[in-house]
Amino acid sequence: MLFGLDGVEVGLIIVFLCLFGGILSGFPVAFAIGGAGIISFGIIAALDSAGLLIHQAIDTSSQAYAELIGAGVKPDAISVFRYPELPRIAEHVFKGGWETAMDRNVSFIVNRMNERVLAGQSIETLLAVLMFVLMGITLERSKIANDLLTTMARVFGPLPGGLAVSIVVVGAFLAASTGIVGATVVTMGLLALPTMLRNNYSPELATGVIAASGTLGQIIPPSIVIVLLGTLAGDLYSTAQETRAIEAGCTDALTFLGEPAVVSVGTLFQAALLPGILLALLYALYAFGYALLNPDKAPAVAMGGGSGEPITRGEGFTWLLGAPVALIAGVLLLGSLGVVGSQDVTVSTFSDSSKSASLRTNVGPECKASMIALHGQEAWDAALAEQESIDAAGGVQESHRLSAEEIAEARATKIADAAPIGTGVAVIAVLLGLTLVVGRGIAPSRDPKPLLVGGLGLVLMLLADILFIGPLTSPGVTVLILLVPLALALYGCKAAAIRCTGNDLIRVVFPPLVLIIAVLGSILGGITNPTPAAALGAGGAIMLAAYRKLKDEGRTGNVIIWSTFAIIICLLIGVNFDLRINQDGVSVETWIAFIFAYATYIYALGGLLFGCWVLFAGGVLTPIVRETAKVTSMVFTILIGSQLLNLVVISFGGEHYIQQFLKSFDNEFTVFLIVMLVLFILGFVLDFLEIIYIVIPIVGPVIYGGSFDPKWVTIMVAVNLQTSFLTPPFGFALFYLRGVAPKEVTTGHIYRGIVPFVIIQVVGIAILWSFPSIVTIVPALIPN
Repeated sequence: MLFGLDGVEVGLIIVFLCLFGGILSGFPVAFAIGGAGIISFGIIAALDSAGLLIHQAIDTSSQAYAELIGAGVKPDAISVFRYPELPRIAEHVFKGGWETAMDRNVSFIVNRMNERVLAGQSIETLLAVLMFVLMGITLERSKIANDLLTTMARVFGPLPGGLAVSIVVVGAFLAASTGIVGATVVTMGLLALPTMLRNNYSPELATGVIAASGTLGQIIPPSIVIVLLGTLAGDLYSTAQETRAIEAGCTDALTFLGEPAVVSVGTLFQAALLPGILLALLYALYAFGYALLNPDKAPAVAMGGGSGEPITRGEGFTWLLGAPVALIAGVLLLGSLGVVGSQDVTVSTFSDSSKSASLRTNVGPECKASMIALHGQEAWDAALAEQESIDAAGGVQESHRLSAEEIAEARATKIADAAPIGTGVAVIAVLLGLTLVVGRGIAPSRDPKPLLVGGLGLVLMLLADILFIGPLTSPGVTVLILLVPLALALYGCKAAAIRCTGNDLIRVVFPPLVLIIAVLGSILGGITNPTPAAALGAGGAIMLAAYRKLKDEGRTGNVIIWSTFAIIICLLIGVNFDLRINQDGVSVETWIAFIFAYATYIYALGGLLFGCWVLFAGGVLTPIVRETAKVTSMVFTILIGSQLLNLVVISFGGEHYIQQFLKSFDNEFTVFLIVMLVLFILGFVLDFLEIIYIVIPIVGPVIYGGSFDPKWVTIMVAVNLQTSFLTPPFGFALFYLRGVAPKEVTTGHIYRGIVPFVIIQVVGIAILWSFPSIVTIVPALIPN
């Protein structure tokens, strides 16, 4: 044994030192990780061949080991940590020699590159990284942050610590629209830091709030960290739970858990929403509280510039708060009363299969005992009662093809139960109504007649739906009936939109807000998965940046605006019409709808290409593409290098050794706390990418193999990884800020300023630890 340490322990130390040295060498991190793996493997192989690395393994042929097995202890639960008194034998760390290990590693790295980088199942999800990076860099280059910072400073500046609070708001907004930490921190450092210093803000508070707010993009969706973590978490959780189920004596995880052992990136986005908002609120509360205690270090500042027509408090409350809330609440109330709802009368030609019991009860005694320990005796008894009821009714009824009479009966039932107002019409009415009331609240002194005409159109639209549109009305006839009321409503909304453009806050916030709602809404609502949503976000960001470029050059952006409307029309046609023209007996109405949808699609595509040309001609598109390729290539190269380093750790038993150590603790919370502390400490010296790809695959089988909700585990890890951007000496957010900070701001200011926010980060983790429902409530409310 070298230095009295076990050979595997020495190997782990060598791997860490090589990795640490590679990072400090200044060599590109993406290549330093793979190089650290190769160098550490060579050192360990040389020491092992020289007989200097000896692993003290448990002697499985000893009497003591046989007695433990005879007592019912499973072999996987026996380790040197849990049973240190067992006899041991000395063996090489490379079983079969380092040549065999190297041959196996080369084979594995080729297979894993194929599975995870070239043609595996996770490649589609990883494509979302490319799209989100493109979306973020495009929005950053479109100067959206400049406008947001200026506008939010006007809104919050008059409050104590208002500039710091505005930084948090902008950071959260940019996190949801760009998610690029470096771009956010650099932009806010260049624009906001000098302004805060000129207004006598403490350098510590100014730098701390900029660095911390810039890292919100790591947790607020769409987050690249969550995409990368999600691709790992899904595999780790399903594999770990299958292993757990087999160890419990059951055949598979579905039998043991009573539900599929799956977790998706979309679900993780839902889970990350409230924790991200929580951290932003904690940052803002700290800035506000600091200003109250130290008014001279965070004074209120009245920023120049107006934001539209001045309005009274009563007008603002009525039109900007009361009317929108009443409109939304009224529609929700009508929905609960059955006035608003689905008018779909589509009937499946197959019946639904009857529900099975909540738990599978035809299991062996060992699995039964394990399931009772997991779910409780009451849940098991309920499942038995359900199964008895199902058996008495003839067992689970399989799906079968319905007869013509059954289809007609089901269709008649749907027609009778259809709501008077369709959900689609109600949603359109709410959106247009919100536009009208906000337009009224922004400019209450303007002529209200156009808005009244728009309101009349909405009323007529709802009345037309109640009186003339039924469940059997075709989509084409529905469009003709609603055409005049909708035209009146759009006339009023056009006037309201023009008034809204006179308000700085709405003009600046609304375009990226629509993009955020489109991207996140489609993911959080379960409409699509992150990759198509990211593609939508990238395309929308290009058009938004092109519109901004055209306006800066004094040119009209009508092509971009009409392209946006074309996308909306195309989506509405796709939702309301059956566009499958490759069927027999296609109606004229379907052909007309298809031609309109295809025309709007071509026009929208033309608008996107025109936006790309505008950015290219303006010298913006080339650096966007170059920066996107650079960031994405770095992520994938780190993925490949980390796989190589992981295989080195696996080859000499390091991964198994670490997992045995963690499994030696009986309490799951203790194990997870140890992992969180290790991740927090590693965040001081490693980037989040290295931690995700190197550390998580090693500890993942343990932390995902217990009874914790995988969504909670993943979000806790993500928040912990966010801290790695803030902790010195290698916090990347600190490096970004140091690079753009004025000379009077020292590194000491930055380090001292970040300390309270690291503490806040730890407090946030503690809150999520104590109240896991903050993570799980949104996925529970939104169907997946």
